[in-house]
Amino acid sequence: MLETIAFYLFATVLTLSALRVITARNPVHSVLFLILAFFNAAGLFVLLGAEFVAMILVIVYVGAVAVLFLFVVMMLDINFVEMRKGATRYMPLGVLLGGVLLTELTMLFGAWKFSPQIAQNAASPTPAIDSVENTHAIGAILYTDYVFIFQVSGLVLLVAMIGAIVLTHRVRAGVRHQKVSDQVNRKISDSMDIQSIKPGSGA
Repeated sequence: MLETIAFYLFATVLTLSALRVITARNPVHSVLFLILAFFNAAGLFVLLGAEFVAMILVIVYVGAVAVLFLFVVMMLDINFVEMRKGATRYMPLGVLLGGVLLTELTMLFGAWKFSPQIAQNAASPTPAIDSVENTHAIGAILYTDYVFIFQVSGLVLLVAMIGAIVLTHRVRAGVRHQKVSDQVNRKISDSMDIQSIKPGSGA
């Protein structure tokens, strides 16, 4: 009974938070509701017994991604009213593309066929659920069956990081940059001038 009440509580707050993410007028409030939605999703994962996925959701998405979104939104001076006015012109096109995507997904799931190896995989002996922890099971699958996809995803993140660095450090006129070589090779004579002042000649 307690688990049922907790499930409906987490699910209700998660649904309402997700709706507020897309309906809130203030972007900062949207990010805060997004953080609340992540926490409630983590609670649902705990109820399912996937505590590792719940901790990853809290640490990665709440601790890094959502907080980063919050700081970026707070630092940028964006006129969201003007952006919404311009977005209404593309609403019919967006609805059309969304309909096409929904049709493709419907056709994809309608024509879904199971792999011929599914019977063999189902008949293969698997260890008992109580004898294998979630972290061990995820690691065994991730680094054996999906190791190539895991490495490719890491490569994609590396390329994205390099692209962000390149865009941030692009050459812009009027911006002063630090020259480490000039600072290291600087001599005392370049920064200090010793003069002899005679008594009574000062100001």
